[in-house]
Amino acid sequence: MEQGAARERATEGPSVRFGDSRGERPGGAPRPVPEAVENARVPEQARGEHTHGEPPFPRPGGAPAPAGEDAGLPGDGPRAVRRHSVRGQILDALRTALVAGELRPGEVYSAPALGERFGVSATPVREAMQRLAVEGAVEVVPNRGFRVVVRTPRELAELAEVRALIEVPVMLRLARTVPAARWAGLRPLAEATGAAAARGDRAHYAETDRAFHRAVLALAGNEQLLAVADDLHRRSQWPLLSAPVPRHADLVADAAEHSALLDALVAQDLPVIEALVREHFTGADG
Repeated sequence: MEQGAARERATEGPSVRFGDSRGERPGGAPRPVPEAVENARVPEQARGEHTHGEPPFPRPGGAPAPAGEDAGLPGDGPRAVRRHSVRGQILDALRTALVAGELRPGEVYSAPALGERFGVSATPVREAMQRLAVEGAVEVVPNRGFRVVVRTPRELAELAEVRALIEVPVMLRLARTVPAARWAGLRPLAEATGAAAARGDRAHYAETDRAFHRAVLALAGNEQLLAVADDLHRRSQWPLLSAPVPRHADLVADAAEHSALLDALVAQDLPVIEALVREHFTGADG
């Protein structure tokens, strides 16, 4: 279902377009950085938090944040923006750019140049990029920045195979045990994927697609399963170096499989469930 992106986010991340030449290409040549991150500039009160040697993300050993860093201020005025929220906003924007193919595989992007666009120091950008490095989306290039990983069709096929090994048995078990009314509650999520596909909004489709799968798998009550499946799903959404832009009709057809899957789960039609899930993982964005 999810070849091709999007992100799990607590706040609305901007779509990202490329503007003037900052950042770096392999070999040191200038590389454009996302232009629309101008729209994601963090509030003034958050900007001073990133300029005095903060520890890298994540903090070693899970150490607690410094006093006051994660606490909003009482009173009628605006709450102080929490540091991890700033980093999260940037991470969301970078994930959107990855899914949309605007952070190009093989290209190197510098944290200071991106930080200028966000209106923050390089620190929160670097932290977000380090998170993406843990996820396998980028790799560190010493003294230059972060290179977007170049992926192969074989890697994508392997991800689809592993996802099927995990999700197909779980969904077949859920089909036997979950009441029809619970599946009906997931209809709005399926409709959201359809709406995003109809608009041709690839980034939002990727987000709603992942939300739908999380909601289905959450019925198994296994948090470790959710974490592993979500990581695999996210990785499957990063585009290949030379992948063509999915046709609008393919994206719409892929989204329609969510509703078809819910119908099969309600009917406890196990062969159809298995066929739909496997096909979805190898489809336009599955």
